[in-house]
Amino acid sequence: MLAFFEASASIDVKDIFLLLAGVGVFLIGMKLMSDSMEKIANNSLRSLLNSVTNNKFKGVGVGAATTAIIQSSAATTVMAVGLVNAGVLTLVQAVPIIMGANIGTTVTAQLAALQSFNVTDYITILVVIGAFMALLGKKDKTKTLGLIFAGLGLLFVGLDLMSGSMSKMSGHPFFTDTLQSLTNPLLLILFGIVFTAIVQSSSAVTGIVVSMAASGIVIGGGGNAVLYVILGTNIGTCITALLSSIGANTNGKRTAIIHLLFNVIGSFVFTVMLLLWPSFYDVTLAVWFPKVPATQIAMFHTLFNVISTLMLLPFSGVLVKLSTLIIKDKPNDKSILQCKFIDDRFLETPSIAVAQTIKEVAYTIEVAQEALDVTINAFTSKNYTKLNEVDDLRKQLHFSSSKITKYLVKVSSSQISYSDEKTLGTLHHALTDVDRFSELAENIRGYCRVAEKMGLEFSDVVIDDIRGMHEKLTQQFQAVITVFSTRDKSLLPEIETREDEVDEYKKKLLDSHIKRLNEGECKIESSSVFINLVGNLERVGDHLVKIARSVA
Repeated sequence: MLAFFEASASIDVKDIFLLLAGVGVFLIGMKLMSDSMEKIANNSLRSLLNSVTNNKFKGVGVGAATTAIIQSSAATTVMAVGLVNAGVLTLVQAVPIIMGANIGTTVTAQLAALQSFNVTDYITILVVIGAFMALLGKKDKTKTLGLIFAGLGLLFVGLDLMSGSMSKMSGHPFFTDTLQSLTNPLLLILFGIVFTAIVQSSSAVTGIVVSMAASGIVIGGGGNAVLYVILGTNIGTCITALLSSIGANTNGKRTAIIHLLFNVIGSFVFTVMLLLWPSFYDVTLAVWFPKVPATQIAMFHTLFNVISTLMLLPFSGVLVKLSTLIIKDKPNDKSILQCKFIDDRFLETPSIAVAQTIKEVAYTIEVAQEALDVTINAFTSKNYTKLNEVDDLRKQLHFSSSKITKYLVKVSSSQISYSDEKTLGTLHHALTDVDRFSELAENIRGYCRVAEKMGLEFSDVVIDDIRGMHEKLTQQFQAVITVFSTRDKSLLPEIETREDEVDEYKKKLLDSHIKRLNEGECKIESSSVFINLVGNLERVGDHLVKIARSVA
């Protein structure tokens, strides 16, 4: 034991601190770069996820591209868990995205391998360039681009610090002997799993391993040993998704399990291959990429994920079935009151959180329309039995409004673009108008109860007029939901025209009602209900226009 401490003490403490500092700078650089890339590519991220179909290869491409932008397969998988949990994606659609995420995460290792080609001195200058762009840039996009450059430069500064310190430490027998003594494949895989679970990023751990190789440090005595660590990192990265699935619904949990199954099966197959082919590293990677061990490891990382995807993609249905066997269906998996699209898991990717919130608010508008439809249909059909349904719809609206408001606060505290900040403001205003819909539905239900209690009768002409106005509002709802969901301003003139038509309809109905009253065709006791009902319907149109205008 004494010999152990004496040996370890022979390593310069300064080198250890430099190594830790290098790891810290590397992680900060990767975080800064990924956050800024996500911010500048927020529209691209939304388009990517909205383009997901049942085409498996397209799903792989979406997963790879998304991960290449946000630099984290774990974050992409967590996002997939959230999308499945919200019902936006099916399990079958999520599987290719998860596989693609594993391919996208190899970009970091390839960047780290570039240090073998003496480009570090040139890339680190990006820190200064990026800093000046971020500090002096007048446009938000210029500042964000500067942060991307600064993050990339810091990533290489971190790699340089790690390489320098590890090069010095490689001269100490204690350090080299300890690493070379790790020859058991299972221990090496376990090391990769534990290290990745602690750092919460397989990209970062792989980058560190690549940097060690660039410094001439050999793990496990050479050969296939270092490859087992890489296999372990792919399993370790599943921890993040598994933790995020806690509290998710059944399919959300299954998504995390599929991620684990994919990486475990792929790692198992490659482990068996490496055990049966002990000279694999020496006769393939070392020959294909001579004298650049960092590139050799980075290329194995890429090959492993690409081959695993090609191998398991045809069996994505089998992975889904296995996940259903592991995570059984539960009765009443979904509560009555719930949000459909927003999920705290999206907060890791704020641009996606904003897009999901837009969908959630659009959904609340649909719920509000349903509540209004129930009341208006009850009035026109003189069938008041379904009016109690309005209670459940209003509860859902109040629940959604409260949850969305809290969620908007969480999103706004993240690093988001200026355009997303403005969008969040419009969502707050839109929620206010949705709340008014709930009140108007309650008002109309009240008029129905009065009509029912007093036995009021309305002529067929009155009923037809109300139905006509209701039809105008239904068209208005559809147009507004389209504008709000797509943020397409081109439909605004049409919505403005429809609102004028609703106003004219109100005037026409009231004029006709007064005429009927004077001619004795309508009873005066029903006048108050009719006038208030028409007034409330006109207010619905006003609030719809406000929601549409918020997009502009």
